[in-house]
Amino acid sequence: MRLTTKGRFAVTAMIDLALRQNTGPVTLAAISQRQQISLSYLEQLFGKLRRHELVESTRGPGGGYSLGRKAADITVADIIVSVDEPIDATQCGGKENCLGEQGRCMTHELWASLNQKMVEFLDSVTLQKLVDDQIAKGVQVENKPAVKRAISSQPVVKPIRVNAPNSVFALGNAFAKS
Repeated sequence: MRLTTKGRFAVTAMIDLALRQNTGPVTLAAISQRQQISLSYLEQLFGKLRRHELVESTRGPGGGYSLGRKAADITVADIIVSVDEPIDATQCGGKENCLGEQGRCMTHELWASLNQKMVEFLDSVTLQKLVDDQIAKGVQVENKPAVKRAISSQPVVKPIRVNAPNSVFALGNAFAKS
C-alpha cells in the first residue's frame, strides 16, 4: 500500500482543524499557512470531506470549516476513504485478477489480509486520539479566535480629488469652454 499525499494531507488538515475548532470556524488559508499545504489542494480535499459530512462549512466573514461530527467519532479510515484514497496492497485492486485471465497471484491472500489489517488499524485510530497525541507533544493552540479589527493603527489617507483634465483633448475642451 502506498498512501499518497492526498490521504496524508487530509489527515493532517483534519488534525489541525480539530485542534482549533473550539475558537470557531477555521479557514483553509490558516490551515494552509500552518501546515504548508497548497490552498487549492485543501479546497479540493475539503470539498470531498464536506460531501462525506466529516466537515461543515460556514460562509461569510468569520466563516471557515468545523468538524461535522465529534473528533472521537471520526476515524483515520473515514478521512482517507472520503478523499478517495484506496487502502489496497493487492496488485489487482481486490478484483482477484492479478494475473489477468489466469486469476489470482500466489500472494493475493497475503496482500488481501494486509488490506484488512490496515483498514482495521486505521478504523481503530480516532481523530480525537491524534489530537490528544499532538497536545501531549506540546503543540500550542491559540485560545482566542483571531479577531479582525475594524480600527487600524494607521490613519486612513483619503485620496485628494483633483478636478483637472485627464487628457490633451479634455484640456483643449476646458480652454474652449472658457
